[in-house]
Amino acid sequence: MIFQFHNTFFLYPTAVSENNSTLLHNPPFPFPFPHACSKIQFLHRLAAPHNNNNNRNKLSITKSAPHTPISSLSVDGIPRLAKTDAQAALFDYLHCTRGLSFLDSEHISKNSPQFLAYLIAKVEKEQDVSRALSKFFRYHPINEFEPFFESLGLSPKEFASFLPRGLIFLCDDQLLLDNYHTLTDYGIPRIEIGKMYKEVNEIFRYEPGVLDRKLRAYEQVGMSRSAVIKLVSSSPLLLAGEVNNAFIGVLQRLKELGFENDWVGGYLSSKNTYNWSRTFDTLCFLREVGYSDEQMVVLLRTDISLLFEGSGKQVYVVVGALLKLGLKMNEVYALFLKNPQILSRKSAKNFWKALHFFFEVGLGPENIAKILSSHMELLASHSLKGPNTVLKNFNGDKNSLCQTIENDPSKFFNLALKSNIRNAEHLAARNPNNILEKTEFLLRIGYVENSDEMVKALKRFRGRGDQLQERFDCLVQVGLDFNAVSSMVKQAPTVLNQTKDILKKKIECLQDYLGYPVDSIVGFPSYLCYDMERISLRFSMYAWLREKGASKPMLSVSTLLACSDARFVKYFVSIHPEGPAMWEKLKNSLPSS
Repeated sequence: MIFQFHNTFFLYPTAVSENNSTLLHNPPFPFPFPHACSKIQFLHRLAAPHNNNNNRNKLSITKSAPHTPISSLSVDGIPRLAKTDAQAALFDYLHCTRGLSFLDSEHISKNSPQFLAYLIAKVEKEQDVSRALSKFFRYHPINEFEPFFESLGLSPKEFASFLPRGLIFLCDDQLLLDNYHTLTDYGIPRIEIGKMYKEVNEIFRYEPGVLDRKLRAYEQVGMSRSAVIKLVSSSPLLLAGEVNNAFIGVLQRLKELGFENDWVGGYLSSKNTYNWSRTFDTLCFLREVGYSDEQMVVLLRTDISLLFEGSGKQVYVVVGALLKLGLKMNEVYALFLKNPQILSRKSAKNFWKALHFFFEVGLGPENIAKILSSHMELLASHSLKGPNTVLKNFNGDKNSLCQTIENDPSKFFNLALKSNIRNAEHLAARNPNNILEKTEFLLRIGYVENSDEMVKALKRFRGRGDQLQERFDCLVQVGLDFNAVSSMVKQAPTVLNQTKDILKKKIECLQDYLGYPVDSIVGFPSYLCYDMERISLRFSMYAWLREKGASKPMLSVSTLLACSDARFVKYFVSIHPEGPAMWEKLKNSLPSS
């Protein structure tokens, strides 16, 4: 049927049943109509039953316009049943009435909470939300772009400027849908696509097939699909134009250092934005400063945030600060070469805290540059107390404190460092050259270069490379096979955190108390990690039980040591009438280690 109202014609269905759950494919819509509110009221009067005040299913229309900004609506406090009904009604409208795919309709209806709040507000007086919204959709075509963009992870304020003018149906923007489906089919999470649209919406205007070819281009440089998904989700600009040369440069440089292409993908996050040109410049800068490939590998393995958090910005900020203090570029190079660890997250944090401290107490730039140049390793590896805390030692006199910093730095550090300087060995262990020595040792015993296992081992092994080698050799010299010791160390890295003398003592204890061969601990390397008191006490008790014939011979070392004290007493002490007395005697006679 055709209706005329204020000289404007409407197409309207000839009959609509209130009990019919099937919605019309083409809701009534004007050609054109300048007064949306009048149109809605007119259509409502056409659909509403006349003179029926008892009709409980009457659609409740609020006085607000149908496109009231949904950003002002709160999703809190909406009953779960109402929300579920609204989701079902919106899904039914999008899928059955508007013809969107099942997956698209489901995702939009379940991931647009503020739009649902807007819909529920339209029928808040109705008990049957689902039925009321079904009626609402018949006479009020919604702007489908609003729940669509919200379901992609954008807030109403963010997508307000993206709403196309003159369009309310998604199917009218086929290019947008085609490129959206290209991304979802490739495996990019729908909730991440909103960020991509916000940053580079031109990629959603590509002709069919273009976006897919750009995605495949990054697979062709050697990246897996999962890595490409992380890459373009975090850096959608890479899909604008040709393959990004700066990114390819980063991949090539990392490959030269021994990192696989997919290694990059493991550290990317869609929550961050990456500047690949700056990241590439950072890698080049580190080489220019004088970092060797080995030092760069250690630096990146121990603190990858240097490269990926802020796209290397931290490097430029630190360099800029040193230049502002008056250091020449060659002096900055020398400082970085001598203290490569300064760029790690913890060291950089300590550096900035020290810089803030010196400025706050009034130390001049020239003197700050001097103390940084001569004590960078100490300042980078230790955190300073607050200025007010340190000033208490100088009765609040900043001049006196500055004089001490200039004339007697050691006194200043003793007062200002949060933790005491343990000893020269501790500081030496933090030296990057010693890290390289430790890395070389780990490579010799079978660790794979640049592997995650290597990174974990570098953190767990304490001591210089030569010390670790000495302890390793000690275990080989007592009769263990080289490969067996390598396997033991990988299973229980803390074995090598003990001195050579302690390791020898534990081996002797095994042989003297029990008469076991040294290779009996190959399958239980954690034996070497137990303290001497526990070993001596339990081995002595077990040896006594064997003499009395109260225990089986040659029980495994793990059986004797790994159980709790209560369990050991139950199964190895109480099994003999004289056992408890002997246990107490042994505890009193054996000195603690």
